[in-house]
Amino acid sequence: MATARKKLISLTDTKYYHCISRCVRRAYLCVEDSATGKCYEHRRQWIEDKLLELAKVFCIDVCAYAIMSNYFHVVLS
Repeated sequence: MATARKKLISLTDTKYYHCISRCVRRAYLCVEDSATGKCYEHRRQWIEDKLLELAKVFCIDVCAYAIMSNYFHVVLS
């Protein structure tokens, strides 16, 4: 059963949240495709730009982030 977001997130109890997102089916975000030889490193900058843009829209502070080849970590407050 779904839980309301206001019950899941308590900024008074926990000021920082570590969020992780991983690609499905062992796909990669930012490496060279072994089948086609095409490089997808440009996606790293796209993800960074989108993350920072959405943080401004939703008034969330991004404390730290790391964009890896098939997942990324974000520390939010």
